[in-house]
Amino acid sequence: MAQSNIEWTEMTWNPTTGCTKVSQGCKFCYAEIMSKRLQAMGVEKYKDDFKVRTHEAALIVPYTWKKSKVVFVNSMSDLFHEEIPLDFIKKVFKVMNDNPQHVFQVLTKRAERLLELHKELKWSHNIWMGVSVEDQKVENRIDFLRETNARVKFLSLEPLIGALPNLNLKKIDWVIVGGESGHNPRPMDADWVIDIQEQCEKADVAFFFKQWGGKNKKKNGRILNGRTYDEMPEIELQHSV
Repeated sequence: MAQSNIEWTEMTWNPTTGCTKVSQGCKFCYAEIMSKRLQAMGVEKYKDDFKVRTHEAALIVPYTWKKSKVVFVNSMSDLFHEEIPLDFIKKVFKVMNDNPQHVFQVLTKRAERLLELHKELKWSHNIWMGVSVEDQKVENRIDFLRETNARVKFLSLEPLIGALPNLNLKKIDWVIVGGESGHNPRPMDADWVIDIQEQCEKADVAFFFKQWGGKNKKKNGRILNGRTYDEMPEIELQHSV
């Protein structure tokens, strides 16, 4: 586990690591860059660089947390990657099912496999399921997410590299928007962000603006319409027995 600088979560938990690129949103993958750094530092978990790996030892970690957490699952991977066996995905879900005092935020670009497997998984109240949508070319990921049994469904529109003027927000609880950062980020148009915020407001969907991005994301900040947007779905927690 690790404390996180990601604005919409508290910490990260990576029972799997590694991934492969599937769409334009993957072009400057943060996790791939970070994996190389961790490998160079000699961190055992990343000895195979960005190859897809499962980590049985990581499964016990959430049982050790003494206070309720909001947890981003697999910030360094995609749980629904085709190389991750269903049996291991089920193990990850059992950990999340067994710890209802925590919120687990799962995010995937592989929405087709998510839908294919969703009936094999137990969707306890504390599992928030999201898909990444960077432009209209992959907007169909939302349709796959909508058909799953997840109690809370969310969209990560980051890095937003194109307009999304006609989002279907039916059964969607939360939308996160963020611009790309790094050495050569693709620009995000302010009109795209404002339009999405207005769509969320009209549909009564929680809206979270993460960042403008750019080469200096700290300087560019996260102010939109003269304010910050930190809306989230209502967090429902239960104490473990």
